[in-house]
Amino acid sequence: MSEGEHTGDAGQQAGQTPPLDESIRQIGAKGREALGATGDSLRALRALLSADIAMARSAMGRALAWTGVAVVFGASAWLLATAAAVALMQRLGLSWLSALCVAALFNLAVCGLAAWRTSRFFDYMGLHATRRQLSRMGLFEDVDFDEDDASVPTPPASAPVPPPASPEVPR
Repeated sequence: MSEGEHTGDAGQQAGQTPPLDESIRQIGAKGREALGATGDSLRALRALLSADIAMARSAMGRALAWTGVAVVFGASAWLLATAAAVALMQRLGLSWLSALCVAALFNLAVCGLAAWRTSRFFDYMGLHATRRQLSRMGLFEDVDFDEDDASVPTPPASAPVPPPASPEVPR
């Protein structure tokens, strides 16, 4: 054996390229291997996603059930605390009517605060940044432009499409 030759190189000399058909077969085999590995990875990912969704669905149901329990017991505790506060105010000298009115006003104030905060969070759900970006790209026409959006040119309106002919009108 000469320098640089190995026992496995009997068919090819060192530095020579394999024939074209052999190279194409090797590339095809490697491509099929890569495609098979990609398919295996996608199947594993699909199984993982299915398991995660099933676990999330189960957790969501249980969370809703426990949220219902918390709401029921929280409401009953609030009613008992309000009743105790009314009894304490009556014991301190207020009439039943005035004690109930004070408790009702307090409850209405808390209700108003909760409604205000809820409206603020619903405003956050308006996807305002997404709407702004879609308007800038010309994919969404938003009538509520901010001051900084006034400089953004709007795409030209397309010509109105005539209504389709009704079947009753002769042609």
